[in-house]
Amino acid sequence: MNNPFANPETAASYEVWYQTVGRTADQQEKALLKWLLSKFKAARSILEVGSGTGHFTRWLSEQGLLAMGLDSSRPMLEEAIRLRSPVCLQADATALPFRSASVDLVAFITTLEFLPDPILALTEAIRVAREGLVLGVLNALRWLGRQYRREAGPIWEAARFYTPNELKRMVQEVVGDQPKVVWRTTLWSCWPGALPLPWGGFIGMAVRLH
Repeated sequence: MNNPFANPETAASYEVWYQTVGRTADQQEKALLKWLLSKFKAARSILEVGSGTGHFTRWLSEQGLLAMGLDSSRPMLEEAIRLRSPVCLQADATALPFRSASVDLVAFITTLEFLPDPILALTEAIRVAREGLVLGVLNALRWLGRQYRREAGPIWEAARFYTPNELKRMVQEVVGDQPKVVWRTTLWSCWPGALPLPWGGFIGMAVRLH
């Protein structure tokens, strides 16, 4: 699969969506991600895989975490550096350049949708993470995916969206049935909260490994 984020023009314009039509969705997603992070009270460090321009890496740093970003796209990383994001590394999600159990958390935020081998990427994440994973994925059951395709540009044409059940099955395939999994979805723009309902637009999932 060609990397849809390798285009410098895409990288340069990527943050615009969060500042305009995506502002409400971004606020809801961050609120849900903050709830997920609260499930890991002892966590101090986090690696965001597929960090792109560092939009969420910067936010994770603002939450008091030692945050690092990793992406395969040089143009996206250059934009992240320009925006003064935390440490950003260029590497592949399926071959993380970290020792086993070297960070507390690994996050995938609108990243699994673009990976040709999400199972291998999750396997690598679990190898690297001490405490667990934080996942943010667009829901195949809702209109938000179609809205992203319409409003956020052609990069979303390459995305594969997942349902909550599909996401849970992928996690179980990698880590088995033992880890504790909690999830919520954001609902509509008029509803600020998140609930354990399968049809919300954005799925947030915390996977505790121990």
